[in-house]
Amino acid sequence: MRYFESKPAADLKFKYLLYTKSESVALITINRPEVFNAYNTPALIELRDAFRDATFDDKVGVIVLTGAGEKAFCTGGDVKEYAEQYTKTPRDYFKYMTCFQEALDAIRNSGKPVIARINGIVAGGGNELNLACDLAIAAEHATFRQVGARVGSVAAGGATQWLPITIGDRRSREMLFLCEAIPAKTALDWGLINQVVPAAELDAAVNAMVQKLLDKFPECLRYTKQQVNFWKDFAWHSTIGHARDWLTLHFTDVEPHEGMTSFVEKRAPDYRGLRRRAAEGGSSEYLFGPPMKKCAKCGAKGLPTNFQFCGACGAKLE
Repeated sequence: MRYFESKPAADLKFKYLLYTKSESVALITINRPEVFNAYNTPALIELRDAFRDATFDDKVGVIVLTGAGEKAFCTGGDVKEYAEQYTKTPRDYFKYMTCFQEALDAIRNSGKPVIARINGIVAGGGNELNLACDLAIAAEHATFRQVGARVGSVAAGGATQWLPITIGDRRSREMLFLCEAIPAKTALDWGLINQVVPAAELDAAVNAMVQKLLDKFPECLRYTKQQVNFWKDFAWHSTIGHARDWLTLHFTDVEPHEGMTSFVEKRAPDYRGLRRRAAEGGSSEYLFGPPMKKCAKCGAKGLPTNFQFCGACGAKLE
């Protein structure tokens, strides 16, 4: 009995992914087109499991990652989930980041070539998925952007580590600092992707690359991938643990609260208001000021300095 027998893709019963295996190709599709294929926490766990299955299946020679529909490859983490879950229980963001790390590790450690089939918008963590893949082919209408500094986060789940290696320092800073969309042609010129084709030709281009890869020796490809991963692995393992902890702590800050709730509420974040509060000597870290006040009536401590009344007994604060 072999421990790693191939099994039908349907046996995994994914909810947020479409997963097929046919003619030596595993096709993994993030299936949340209603939110531009943003991944939630369960989707990350499914991504890890799909890549693990494809990695262990000897019938699979190449893995293709894409998004459902024609509008988006992946727009990163579900900001609504962030706002509803992780701004309330920041400690759980550590667990979320662990799931994200495992998904990216599963891509890089698959031992098989992974092609990103870029069928539309690539944003935030979606670009980190793209960076984790070995090769990428994009439709002409695709765009690429990082969004961390716009929504109160930092793109330290792969972008800060891998963009400088992939497209260079200055271009990385442009993407990470400005958070502006980069068209597919520019992404090709910068080296972020390998090919750009008309949308109608995307599947043919991906298949052509798949066939070329299948006509190479699998063990040689596996070790070549491992060797080429060196600088990505070096940057990743040197920083991801620290990034996971810092981002977890940062979720107690006002920046992610303002950035993510404003996104959900479809309004512009008050970037300059936070800057103004700091410049005027106020607190730009706490939503209602640092927890410094004490209620003389009930003795409650750690009340925000901007509170006029006690949150415990309702008494007016001095």
